[in-house]
Amino acid sequence: MKTQRQKLYFLFIVGTIFFSCGGDDLKNVTAIDANKVTLSKDRTYDVDVVYSDSAKVKAKGFAPILDKVTPSAGAVYSEMPKGVKIYFYDEFMRSKGSITSDYAINKETERITIFRKNVVVVSDNMTFTTEELTWDENKRMYFSPAGTVTTKDGNILNGTSFSAPQDFSTYSITMPSGVGNIENGKLP
Repeated sequence: MKTQRQKLYFLFIVGTIFFSCGGDDLKNVTAIDANKVTLSKDRTYDVDVVYSDSAKVKAKGFAPILDKVTPSAGAVYSEMPKGVKIYFYDEFMRSKGSITSDYAINKETERITIFRKNVVVVSDNMTFTTEELTWDENKRMYFSPAGTVTTKDGNILNGTSFSAPQDFSTYSITMPSGVGNIENGKLP
């Protein structure tokens, strides 16, 4: 008698579950399953990249890990989950500066690279620190929502909406505040 009750109880539970899923629920499951995105990821260790233009080396980069991700739908991107270090050079292969970050992602189709976490840019005239920096390859510009500029003579400037050309020869920063050195009653 117990086993018949257990069987009936089991059939009742299964029937309740089966009939409680209406036609709309099954359509939703099918729609969700159809939108599933699969990824192909190729991982490379200790990556060295050389960027050149007209047979002249412009930059060299290093990433401990490079993941090239190819989604079944959408754009291909490369991710550097352990960070990146990039060195820039002039036409005589003298160092012009560098960028380091703990994480980076390169969106190939959009032609942008986003550096995140402990981002440090060093150039001839300043050091810029931030938590996020975007390089727009099409505009040949760098952008950041906020950061700190330290000039070679020790001036420190904090602000928002940082932008600079890709050679960091100049920069713009909104809502600046900071500490500056005054010589002969004038700011540099």
